[in-house]
Amino acid sequence: MKKERENFGSRAAVIMAMAGSAIGLGNIWRFPYMVGEYGGAAFIVVYIFASLLLALPIFFAESIIGRRSGANTFGAMETLAPRTRWKWLGLLTIVSPVIILSYYSVVGGWSVEYLFKALAFDFAAASDAEVTGFFGRFIASTWQPVVAHTVFLATVAGIVLAGVKKGIEKFTKATMPVLFVLIVLIAAYSLTLPGSRGGVDYLLRPDFSKLTPSVVAAAMGQAFFSLSLGVGTILTYASYMRKDENLLASGLGTAASDLFFAVLAGFAVVPAVFAAGLAPGAGPGLVFETLPYIFHKMGATLPWASAIIAIVFFLTILVAALTSAISMLEVGVAYLTEEKGMDRRAATWALTAFAWVVGVLCSLSFGPLSHVHLLGNPLFDFLDKLCSNWLLPLGGLLFTLFVGWKMPRADVYDEFTNGGTLRANLLLFPLVHFLIRYAAPVGIFVVFLTDLLL
Repeated sequence: MKKERENFGSRAAVIMAMAGSAIGLGNIWRFPYMVGEYGGAAFIVVYIFASLLLALPIFFAESIIGRRSGANTFGAMETLAPRTRWKWLGLLTIVSPVIILSYYSVVGGWSVEYLFKALAFDFAAASDAEVTGFFGRFIASTWQPVVAHTVFLATVAGIVLAGVKKGIEKFTKATMPVLFVLIVLIAAYSLTLPGSRGGVDYLLRPDFSKLTPSVVAAAMGQAFFSLSLGVGTILTYASYMRKDENLLASGLGTAASDLFFAVLAGFAVVPAVFAAGLAPGAGPGLVFETLPYIFHKMGATLPWASAIIAIVFFLTILVAALTSAISMLEVGVAYLTEEKGMDRRAATWALTAFAWVVGVLCSLSFGPLSHVHLLGNPLFDFLDKLCSNWLLPLGGLLFTLFVGWKMPRADVYDEFTNGGTLRANLLLFPLVHFLIRYAAPVGIFVVFLTDLLL
């Protein structure tokens, strides 16, 4: 007898879970340094339009497939397109999130380590040289990052083990409001720092002369990455929706939450960077190298305030990382429990073990295995580029093609409008279907082409 699937209990739970999947390191770690590298406000403008016109239609496509089928990513393809090659899309979106989780949990482990450092007041007590060199020494070491990676991944597994309602829904409903409060507090403090006005101008005054094809492609890619598209996480969460849920409202709520949080993260980090007289284009190390230096300098005059802000900041990063990571693990767990008959505990620990092993190798690629390269890249960078530049866009492209061209328009209409009962959805359906069928695939193709040529 097939076990009855769990469902989210309310629209708020749906939005919290999906926003939790979307809001993660892509917002608080990746977005600020992308803004810094690609010219500030002009990048943000393109990012907002890309989120609404490219990413949101893909989000709707995944949601339509997930709720229509009520199944995991593989089962969804078998349900909606039985005995066709579309099943390979289902398998792709089972493998991709586990690979992403493997190296994502390494960065999540960094947030664990930095939170412990903040709790121990290490940033205020250390010398200038110790603070500026800490990140490099930490990631190049053997055991510290592996232990942190293990702690982070075990926490993710523990949440997923509890199930959809008692684990994922309960965790995201409790942490998402806290996450927004924390980032607002950090942004408010950042704006009070002397010299922060330069960062505000950098974020609010676009210089469109800086827009180049690479900037546009980067903004589109960030919108795509930020909403966790193309890897089946949104599809899987949508499969836990009740049939009376409003896909338009859930999608808009998730996208708005993601955009709002990303902008808040920008205001939390960039003004502080300008206040410290540092470069906003510091790259991926912006959060883990620049911010501890700022907390250290602050600690010279305000040690307690510095410590509290550092704790709040790295706690925010950790919670954001966890909410995304649990959605990645849940994709594979849903597949193994529903298609292979495994119980949730066995499925969770099997996938966690795989992610842990690959994650350890990724962690060691910054130190003892730094000489090992795949196609000219250390393992961490190779997997990041493989997923971000190829697997995620490919998954998103196939989802939009499936909904736009394979699924009968009547079925898409029925699912998006709840059988024609939702007035706003009825009015917007022609636009949404057009964006899914034409605009989103073209946008993804542009990202692919730019990555190849630039």
